[in-house]
Amino acid sequence: MKLLSFGEILWDVYPASQHLGGAPLNLAAHAVLQGCEAWTVSAVGQDALGEKACAEVEMFEVHSEYIYRHPQKDTGRCMVTLDEKGVPSYNLLTDVAYDFIPAPVIHEEDQFDVLAFGTLALREEYNRETIRTMIEKKCCQQIYSDLNIRAPFYSKESILFCLQNATILKVSDEELPIVTMAVFHKEMGFQEAIPCIADTFEQIKLILVTRGEKGACCYDCEKKVLISCDAEPTEVVSTVGAGDSFGATFLATYFQGKPIQECLETAAKVSAFVVAHKEAIPTETKQWLRMYKIV
Repeated sequence: MKLLSFGEILWDVYPASQHLGGAPLNLAAHAVLQGCEAWTVSAVGQDALGEKACAEVEMFEVHSEYIYRHPQKDTGRCMVTLDEKGVPSYNLLTDVAYDFIPAPVIHEEDQFDVLAFGTLALREEYNRETIRTMIEKKCCQQIYSDLNIRAPFYSKESILFCLQNATILKVSDEELPIVTMAVFHKEMGFQEAIPCIADTFEQIKLILVTRGEKGACCYDCEKKVLISCDAEPTEVVSTVGAGDSFGATFLATYFQGKPIQECLETAAKVSAFVVAHKEAIPTETKQWLRMYKIV
């Protein structure tokens, strides 16, 4: 699979440490660990954090030629705090480099399997115009959108943009009421929301729903079939990066032609491994994947 991942590169800043992150970069890095090729389309500042970010992106073996070094904006930062269950709260700085990502020069011969993006990078009109330009180039077979809603950095417009363009949609069950309120002007339960989204946005082929301790599921919009898997037992340290590892693993196995049930179960195993670590991309991930013969 060749992945083109658009959006934020930022530093997750904890009280005692900082880690490079941003959902699109985490997605790309986990895709590489799954044996895929991945490019990130983003922007960082011409500052020390931007320099360090670019170096770490290359360490992840993610292609970095589409990262813009913005001369006037700082590299993005997110101040992270974790509650007693390891669930993060985010304080995202605004007016930073990744809010102004220029459209990359993609040649006609460059074809990707998936273009990925979420709502955070769409909080400014500048980036919405960039992603429109990229979609119009038709350089990707599928469009994957993980909504990854971060209050207050989403809007009805950004949610609708994702739903109107995605062919593979990922959403958490906690986000579903926000989505249905934005789109249908009422909160809906899980059983009502999924087919309603599928019927309204007919280009969506698959809807992935992560449900925490309840596991995950995938709704096949063409067959109108819901496929589920249980959560893997694990000790939760931090959920940062869990959804990104889930999405990357699902996509990697799906594009290998594996059955959806197997894709879900493999993704659940990988995300369970990730939540047992503080880092969004644990350093032991590659070794663990090989040990369990996932790659």
